[in-house]
Amino acid sequence: MNAKDLQPIKQRYNIVGNCEALNHALDTALQVAKTDLSVLITGESGVGKEIIPRLIHDNSLRRLRKYFAINCGSIPEGTIDSELFGHEKGAFTGAIGEHEGYFGAADGGTLFLDEVGELPLSTQARLLRVLESGEYIRVGSSDVRKTNVRIVAATNVNIQAAIRDGKFREDLFYRLNTIPIKMPPLRERGDDIILLFKKFAMEIAAKYQMPERITLSPDAEEVMKRYKWPGNIRQLKNLTEQMSILMRDTRVVTPEVLSDYEIWPTIEEKGGLVRVGRTGADGHNYSSERELLFQMINALHREVSELKQQLSSMSMPSSYPASHGIARPAVVPMDVTDAHSASSTAASYINPQHPAEPIAHNDTTPFAEEYVEETLSIEEQEKRLIIKALEKNHGRRKKAAEELHISERTLYRKIKEYGLDEM
Repeated sequence: MNAKDLQPIKQRYNIVGNCEALNHALDTALQVAKTDLSVLITGESGVGKEIIPRLIHDNSLRRLRKYFAINCGSIPEGTIDSELFGHEKGAFTGAIGEHEGYFGAADGGTLFLDEVGELPLSTQARLLRVLESGEYIRVGSSDVRKTNVRIVAATNVNIQAAIRDGKFREDLFYRLNTIPIKMPPLRERGDDIILLFKKFAMEIAAKYQMPERITLSPDAEEVMKRYKWPGNIRQLKNLTEQMSILMRDTRVVTPEVLSDYEIWPTIEEKGGLVRVGRTGADGHNYSSERELLFQMINALHREVSELKQQLSSMSMPSSYPASHGIARPAVVPMDVTDAHSASSTAASYINPQHPAEPIAHNDTTPFAEEYVEETLSIEEQEKRLIIKALEKNHGRRKKAAEELHISERTLYRKIKEYGLDEM
């Protein structure tokens, strides 16, 4: 199906974009919709995977039956089996009556299992049985029940790595992956980024009755297209809403405005650093952690530049008390482009008798407040950002992970590494 034929589908589901990968995903979904084959949708968080199962159901023979979308990662492990397969009265504490479960309620319809990679192994075994035979057993029962449900699953985790780690069943993966559909990340969609920005800007202007929507300058468009977008479409929408509300003096977004919102061109284009998205020898993808480190390095550079300006503009007294035997402090120039030299000393007190030797300082040394520790190490910066994110979100780790653009699993590991378990 060509791009022109897909246009009515895009209008119906409010899909914006013309990139080849997106068109291929939509075309595949339409082709498989008429069948009962299982579908596995893969893609990063925030790319819009939830559109595909809705499109499949609405264009299938089951469109008049029920459609349920379940986020498997949001249901506690102790109740996931009951939610999916139902339970009998008295099956566990609090089971005061029977519960049908999603597989019973969706009989004849479609069940969308989002974040299927988060399912416990025991639940994965139950799901495999349903996919293979259409049979399941309620919690607390021994009676086998039948269901006729179309399964569409989605995940943003590396399933192959999860299989190697023993966290996902290989047989279930092959059963779900009958028809694979990959949703492209926003950074690979080129001009679609600008189209989505315009769409969100118009929507927010209409919603709040703004006299004028925000627009992008040509240079800002280039920055937007070269940015990594770790949060994908969700991040772009939030950014557009923030700028629409907070920009008052001008409605034209420039690269300088984007830098205030921590949107910079791709790091590797600026400094030739390690390419984001590589997978380590252990199979773990470190792209989110590198993205966090890049953000911290940029923040570090800004802090160092501000500190340098403050030191250079500081008015220094013409003389110092003779009793201390010290001369006028000398400000040492600093190269902010070198991450290693950024931790060097910005200001030193010079001993007149031994000019090459800086005098050791303590809190009682005159003007000791001008001796400033310029930067923290990368680890300390990372720890500080994690603490701020946790405090801002009142200890809610999922929200903190989203704000830091890292996975919850990575955040938990960092919390344990830095001893922040009590936060």
